[in-house]
Amino acid sequence: MEQRRMFSLGKTRNIGLIAHIDAGKTTTTERILYYTGKVHRMGEVDDGAATMDWMEQEKQRGITITSAVTTCFWNGYRINIIDTPGHVDFTVEVERSLRILDGAVIIFCGVAGVEPQSETVWRQADRYQVPRIVFVNKLDRVGADFGKAVEMIRERLGANAAPIQIPIGQGDSFQGMVDLVTMTARFYHQESLGATYDDLPIPDELMETSIKSREALVEVLSEYDDELLEKFLEGREIPPEEIISPLRRATLKGEIIPVLCGAAFRNQGVQRLLDAIVDYLPSPLDMRPVVGVNPRTGKEEQRKASPDEPFSALVYKIMAGTHAGKLAFVRTYSGTLKAGSIILNVSTGQRERVGRILLMHANRSQDRQELVAGEIAALVGLKKVVTGDTLSDVDKPILLEKMEFPKPVISVAIEPRTKADQDQLDLALRRLSEEDPTFTVEVNKETGQTIISGMGELHLEVITERMLREFKVRARVGNPQVAYRETITQVGEGEGKFIRQTGGRGQYGHVLIRLHPLGPGKGFSFQVALRGIFIPKEYIKATEGGLKEAMRNGVLAGYPVEDVGIELIGGSYHDVDSSELAFRIAASMAFRQAAIRASPVLLEPIVSLEVVVPESYLGDVMGNLNSKRGKIEGITTRGENRVIMASLPLSEMFGYATDLRSLTQGRALHSMHFSRYDKVPKPIAEEIISRLRGRSF
Repeated sequence: MEQRRMFSLGKTRNIGLIAHIDAGKTTTTERILYYTGKVHRMGEVDDGAATMDWMEQEKQRGITITSAVTTCFWNGYRINIIDTPGHVDFTVEVERSLRILDGAVIIFCGVAGVEPQSETVWRQADRYQVPRIVFVNKLDRVGADFGKAVEMIRERLGANAAPIQIPIGQGDSFQGMVDLVTMTARFYHQESLGATYDDLPIPDELMETSIKSREALVEVLSEYDDELLEKFLEGREIPPEEIISPLRRATLKGEIIPVLCGAAFRNQGVQRLLDAIVDYLPSPLDMRPVVGVNPRTGKEEQRKASPDEPFSALVYKIMAGTHAGKLAFVRTYSGTLKAGSIILNVSTGQRERVGRILLMHANRSQDRQELVAGEIAALVGLKKVVTGDTLSDVDKPILLEKMEFPKPVISVAIEPRTKADQDQLDLALRRLSEEDPTFTVEVNKETGQTIISGMGELHLEVITERMLREFKVRARVGNPQVAYRETITQVGEGEGKFIRQTGGRGQYGHVLIRLHPLGPGKGFSFQVALRGIFIPKEYIKATEGGLKEAMRNGVLAGYPVEDVGIELIGGSYHDVDSSELAFRIAASMAFRQAAIRASPVLLEPIVSLEVVVPESYLGDVMGNLNSKRGKIEGITTRGENRVIMASLPLSEMFGYATDLRSLTQGRALHSMHFSRYDKVPKPIAEEIISRLRGRSF
């Protein structure tokens, strides 16, 4: 039994397909499902018939919104695939998928090459050290340039990209590719749209280029294999298996990125891509043992990818309202889980019973009796789990590293149309926020309004559509508002005293704090610097809690305060009257006083923008960007178009798609992603603060 399991684990690939929007990612996935026999008809994104884009909004918009998982088989290997969104507003789906994947296929458009969201997902893959291969798609399009795409990968991503194929023709003349490993040419039959092909000798006119390209590949690989280096220097023949083995090792270490080519829409290159997934991407056995902390001892522990190790898994996604309750999607790192088992949610300390185990294919499911190490599935019956929770054996717990998610940058107010809709609205918001860690809900204490926040206009638009479609909620939605932040620029001290004497036991809390600015993205730090002063531990903890609470509403305009270090430098307590509540209130008072003295400023989200525009419209587009407080960071040439790289405030981007269309008669394309928070210029900050305070500044 052990041998069978370990064999299947060695022949398992957990991979994600990741790309910029419109690079052809979902089309590639559909072709993979067709050729592996998972589906018998190829779904098309343009027809709203893609298998993995099963949500109604995905069919209507022709984009992927939520990551979908499926399992297929190729040449005796099991491939678990996660198809992720390409749109920046749904980047959380990529983030959480990369956290649990073993390998990734990054898809680039052969015309556009490396685009902004491509860079974002590449950096995410770097952060999680995910081995990857590249598929340069759409080589049948006019303007496609495989060589230029490879250069962009090397220059813009700093990757050691090594083509293992070169195209035979490009654009209208694209016919197939030369495989540099086997040194054969594959020609696709145009009448079958590439479903059938011939493997033939390399044409004479491509032989010289192919030999040079293979030598370049072998030269790169020889740095990682001494025997290969020796054969290369001696000019001896190198068989395919002696290239595949070192290339696999180098790919798993992230030192080389194999690059393939094709045209998924015309079914060209997909079978070779499947071969490369099997040959070069890791199995769970190739991955390092997962590391976590034993919550009982506080010591670091490891779990190997073996069915006989204690069970451990990470919840990477929650889906509500389907399949008889909440679905918890998990990646199993070790052990075996049987349906009906009791497991421990290590993140909360609560025990949960697993009702059912489901193997998913997009929105369809298949019951399983057990789940073993290296598998991805959905669990039914877990009541109190959220994304990022660790599940483990009850007797042998391990806490895995939590997942970090970007904070929302845009907000809208939402309210039910009638009182009868209120309960349904509350239910919908609760379930949707459980599913999506970048979607948050809060009630404004001053106005009583419900404020929902997300990663962009499209993100919130999809959320509100889902409320109506799935939860039958009728609601009014306000105009989008930017999620500003506040921070401080100087050191400031503050004192808070909360003293109440009402007869009998009173309230006494007294703290002195010092604030200092931290660097961008550093969040919050709290240190105790009491010299010669004793304050009980429970009151120090209450003080920290009060400070965190106070940071939710800044002193300028009530926005959350970030990147602040706080020291507790003084205070006092009363043996009888002091309480945790009194210290929380005192801490809040001290924070407001210190923040006012620390020169607070308003921060706004800045986005990186890329605009691809015909030369004749370049001046108009640049002038428009300058009027929106944009900073032009570079202009390059891509084919017959110019590419503008710029950064500008998110607040200036509302309605930009319409502006760009009218400026260029619909001939320009743009994409953007969140970059950072930056200071708002003083006159604009004064206007924002004055508007929010409801008085002149």
